[in-house]
Amino acid sequence: MIKTGEQHIASLRDGRTIVIDGTKIDDPTGHPAFTRLVHSVGRLYDFVAAPENRELMTYATPDGERANRIWELPRSREDLVGRRRALEAWGSLHAGFLGRAPDHVASCIAGMYMGLDVFEAYDPARAKALADYYAYARDRDLYLTYVIINPQADRSKPASQQKDAFLTAAVVDQDATGITVRGAKMLATGGVVANEVFVTCIQPLQPGDEPYALSFAVPMNAKGLTLLSRKSYEAASPSVFDNPLGSRFDENDAVLYFDDVKVPWERIFIFKNLEMCQKQFHATPAHVYQNYQAMVRLSVKVRFLLGIARRISEVNGVLAFPQVRETLGQLAAEAGMIDAMVAAMEAKGTNYNGYFVPDRHTLYAAQTLTQQLYPKIINTLRDLAGGGMIMLPSSVKDFANPEVAALIDATQQSPVASATERVKFFRLAWDAVGSEFASRHQQYEMFYAGATFVTKGHSFRTYDWAAAGALVDGILGGYQLADEVKHQQAAA
Repeated sequence: MIKTGEQHIASLRDGRTIVIDGTKIDDPTGHPAFTRLVHSVGRLYDFVAAPENRELMTYATPDGERANRIWELPRSREDLVGRRRALEAWGSLHAGFLGRAPDHVASCIAGMYMGLDVFEAYDPARAKALADYYAYARDRDLYLTYVIINPQADRSKPASQQKDAFLTAAVVDQDATGITVRGAKMLATGGVVANEVFVTCIQPLQPGDEPYALSFAVPMNAKGLTLLSRKSYEAASPSVFDNPLGSRFDENDAVLYFDDVKVPWERIFIFKNLEMCQKQFHATPAHVYQNYQAMVRLSVKVRFLLGIARRISEVNGVLAFPQVRETLGQLAAEAGMIDAMVAAMEAKGTNYNGYFVPDRHTLYAAQTLTQQLYPKIINTLRDLAGGGMIMLPSSVKDFANPEVAALIDATQQSPVASATERVKFFRLAWDAVGSEFASRHQQYEMFYAGATFVTKGHSFRTYDWAAAGALVDGILGGYQLADEVKHQQAAA
């Protein structure tokens, strides 16, 4: 139930179809666009499997076996906090830059399982498929990704009214053994290193969209499934020294195309039901649970960025400047706010079907604020660094030339670091803040939870407006116009 990095890497040699740079490949483990990412993910599994991390990273399942905590179903606040500590430890291995590491979609499926009663009310057969799949994925410690968004195309029209009826993945056929799916879904972040993909739609669907109202899971090597990879930042980063993040943690994103992929009924959780596509996320703990994981990961990432901010100040010898300390203090307050909101989600959590679930509104409040906060933090780091992240040697190759290396020593100076240490650090800072890899991450943090109007809508719907209104009514009820008129008349 606890797999090693070597076992996970071996599982990726399954004959899947990945398209990148005009070429089809069937093994990402040795390809220059994915090799370091593969080994970064392998390191995650090795961390879980290490005997010294057994209590931190694993838990006892109902049948007495040990499983990765990403599959845990907390029964109490203490369980939830223990799981969060495991997620933080895992996140620290990639500084929060693997946004779709295995703990994300595992959290989604676990949250859906917590709401199994919602599926049973819909269709007992689909509920059994979900319950069986949760156990199957947990017991094999699968790395799952998901595709839950339709291709953009004409955003003014629903899926059923696009020019191509099978632009978006839809049912094209069904029989006693299952369904056949044709069309595309996005955005399979981490798909090249995942074992399976959870396919559904989180966007509201309209009447007529029933063929698209699906929820199912298939292996990444399913016959007819193709991963259309975006540009690889890893392939564009041959040196870890020059791009220490992009060269190792580019989890990649891909459009998935289903060319008549057969899906058996035992892997189908929702079939042609518009209402259930929304309920699977919002009537169960799934949406809260998966995004709580995302906030835990983001808290680790922001902590890393604050470490970059302070190190910039130290390397440039400006830490004692009052205005710099003021800037760092503001960043520290913002990071503290994120940590506090994660803790508040836990402290205000509630029981649901015997499981302990983070507070819904605190989560959505945190998402709303951090979508705005992340770009602000990045720009603050740019302000602190000035030209430091630009005034760097062209590449690590410059150090191999003694004459050029001597010039680097003469021009890259710091009160606390050697020339090599200064260049190494600012390469890291640039890869976190300004490189193409960093730019993708800014876009990701702004939109992984949905557009800002979506997260603000969640916040609006889940806030306790009744309590706020009661306070207003309480004050309004403390005085009456007639009493005020009598008082004024008496005073006159």
